[in-house]
Amino acid sequence: MPPKRSKSVTSSAGSKKKGKNTESPAQGEKLGHPDDILPMVLTSATQELFGCRADEDVTGESPYKLLKKDDIIQDLKTRAAVSDFSPAKQIVLDYPEDELLLVFDRDFTYDQLFYLVLTPEAKDRILNPPQPETPEVCENEVHKTGRSEPKPWISLGSEQEIDEESFKESREKLWFKFSRVRRKFGAPVCFSESNIDAYMECVPFQDSRFRIKQIQRDFGMQAVPRMQSSSSQTQWKFKRNIFTQYTPRELSDGDKENIHQCENLKHFCNSVTPRVLQALQQEEIMNVFFDDWKALGTAGDDADWSGKISEGLMLHQAFTDQKYTKDKKISSINWHPTIYGVLAVALTEKKKEEEAMDESSAFEVRASHIVFYSFSDPSNPQLLLECPYDIYAFEFCPSDPNIIVGSCVNGQVVLWDISAHVIHLQGTQPGKKASLNADTFDLNDNKENKTPVVRYCAVSALESSHKAPITDVQWLPPTFEVTKLGLPVENKNNVSVQVVTCSPDCDLMFWDVRVTKLLSQSRSDRKQNADQKTSYGVPETFKHLDRTWKPLFKVSLPKIDTGGEYAPLKFSLELYTCNANNTGRTKEEANENDDGSKVVPDYSRLRVPSAKTLAPLEDFNTRLYIGTEDGEIIYTDWKLVKDDSGRQQSAKPLHCFRTHHWLVNTVQRSPFYKDIILTMGIWNFAIWKEGVTEGPIVTSPSSEQVCTAACWSPSRPAVFFIGKDDGSIEVWNLLEKTGEPLQVHAHITDAKITCIKPWIASSKQHFLAVTDDLGMVRVLEIPKTLYAPFKSENLSVKKYFKLEEDRLKDFMKRDELWAKQKKEAEKLKKKMDPVKPVKSLTENDEKNMKENNVHLEQEESVLKGLGLWTAPADTEDP
Repeated sequence: MPPKRSKSVTSSAGSKKKGKNTESPAQGEKLGHPDDILPMVLTSATQELFGCRADEDVTGESPYKLLKKDDIIQDLKTRAAVSDFSPAKQIVLDYPEDELLLVFDRDFTYDQLFYLVLTPEAKDRILNPPQPETPEVCENEVHKTGRSEPKPWISLGSEQEIDEESFKESREKLWFKFSRVRRKFGAPVCFSESNIDAYMECVPFQDSRFRIKQIQRDFGMQAVPRMQSSSSQTQWKFKRNIFTQYTPRELSDGDKENIHQCENLKHFCNSVTPRVLQALQQEEIMNVFFDDWKALGTAGDDADWSGKISEGLMLHQAFTDQKYTKDKKISSINWHPTIYGVLAVALTEKKKEEEAMDESSAFEVRASHIVFYSFSDPSNPQLLLECPYDIYAFEFCPSDPNIIVGSCVNGQVVLWDISAHVIHLQGTQPGKKASLNADTFDLNDNKENKTPVVRYCAVSALESSHKAPITDVQWLPPTFEVTKLGLPVENKNNVSVQVVTCSPDCDLMFWDVRVTKLLSQSRSDRKQNADQKTSYGVPETFKHLDRTWKPLFKVSLPKIDTGGEYAPLKFSLELYTCNANNTGRTKEEANENDDGSKVVPDYSRLRVPSAKTLAPLEDFNTRLYIGTEDGEIIYTDWKLVKDDSGRQQSAKPLHCFRTHHWLVNTVQRSPFYKDIILTMGIWNFAIWKEGVTEGPIVTSPSSEQVCTAACWSPSRPAVFFIGKDDGSIEVWNLLEKTGEPLQVHAHITDAKITCIKPWIASSKQHFLAVTDDLGMVRVLEIPKTLYAPFKSENLSVKKYFKLEEDRLKDFMKRDELWAKQKKEAEKLKKKMDPVKPVKSLTENDEKNMKENNVHLEQEESVLKGLGLWTAPADTEDP
């Protein structure tokens, strides 16, 4: 910082009365400044007049200002003694040159802010300071400094990289020779005008002789903020050709006059005038713009209808019950296949889930149920299925919706039969009365609780069940069944009789609900009959399986490259279809309530047929997709194979892909294409095509929120839904957007979404059931834009999947080619690099021994200096 000023820079003439600024050059010499300068105080008016304002016109970097001698003399004449230059009046008059140098002294070197240079010699010395001379150092002095000579440069291979990056001329230069006839030397040049209409167009073209070959290069990347595009007040439509008429076309005056005089026009106006007046009167009475087409409901048949309807999911119904859903979460949900507006949910303890995943052997017996809800009474459950333990998954039987299979948290499989309660569930529909029967209620029910409770018919043997919670269960379709060796055979009864389960204990199990042998069940039947006498109202449909049910066979999943096994969570197998009629009831039959028109199979009388009488199916696909708890997608075969010793064992999976991170919560086949599978992890989804072994054909980018559930749309092949951890639902349409969702419905619920399940109630009513971590069920109505497919959508989706498949195969070919080229380049580089000398093992040992001896000597000297050295026992201390 500059020193403090002893006086103001802009002091007025009054300060001169004290005599502080009237010192002569002789007096200034006593203050310590040279004789050829004079420190001065310039007021703000003087600085403004001569253009030398401090820190504006003159600064610390440019402190010099040349003042004209005539201007200073004029100022002395005008202001006389008031002028700031009056102390140097005689010096200015005697100055030999026309300009004087004024210096801005910001640091107050001579106690003032300015000083005036009094002589031309001092002026030249300040403006042109002498340059410092560089001392010459003789050769002998350089050697005396002790600096060593520079070492020779050693190449480490960098010149090759510089040579590759440097520009070189790859072709010879062209030489052109221009000549002129000698007689035209010095001749005048004549310019003429050119026709501007005649021109020659030079169209750019690609010269095949010159091509730039792009090679792989190392370059840096920098993360940038994510860009987001948004729009408002616009709706995307298909591109179409349109036109706009901006100039009105009018008739001529003669044509207008002819039309006014036309008798036909007059007759027409007279005839329609009464009808127009009547229409105007009706407009005052009723809405003439009412959409009759939409009111009739025929617009649903037109796929291209573009009426103004809601394009988002809308809440239709909500179900909750504080008695059974308190402190519980919903682990699985299913719509009843035949009864309108009835759905069932499985409840599990929130705190027990983590304990069950860690300690599968220790379970507490708690009251657990599967709860049935109906649209007619959303606040009260309509039916309760009693469960021995918490249920992770359950499914209705395709052949008989009254048969339900469930998977327990302790690894057991449970069966229910709700045939006695179908009338009660059907009575909850609009326009039907429920017939209450005392036999349909549990004995423990009181008058306040009128909800029927159904006890399970059978539970599998604990020692033969899974050793971990069963995370997925599915019925095999009624078109085929599986033998003990995993061979698919024809199902003559055309009834679903087998169940497949999977668990993180690394096993898939196949179960058969039929009686194996009639005679071998005699003793167990007697014991079960004696036990079941105490239980009231329990159906005897599966009494032959209770506590003795064992799997038909199980499939393990050994890892492909390493030891251990995969832990499956979800699976999906191809549903084999044939021309046989399904015994299950359709929705139209169920809505008509024709209970006696269809023959319902009696599972208590079904028997396992002999394997000799069953015909094996030709060209049957026994492979399935499995999602594991580590995020892998496994493609394996469930058929057992023989090992070298002849024993039957599970085959190793055919392919394994680590596409997802951690848990896989969804593996579902498309309802339109049997070879398209949707899988969902916690961060992304993937779409697979069976037969494509390179990987998924579509993979989504990572999501910001955890994905918890996903499902295909049952009516549009390009649409599917995704539930998130933050309670939002994403709607994806592969034909419109592939990198982001088509719609995002936030805050559907405040808790984590656990399950989503679509249902087609009718051709004009589609629903999506959503469950959360708080035990609440929300039924959302799907708008027409999301369930009505447009024309040729099925064919467009097929083409899209085909293009993605071709893209994946082309990428894999290019990847193989790049890897091959990289390998060849590395081999060539190794050949070109100089061979480094390799030291022998003996030289390395000798070097290590010398270093060890030096270390021991240093250690010995340090310990002796501290007085801590102790000689070894076999040596003497000198």
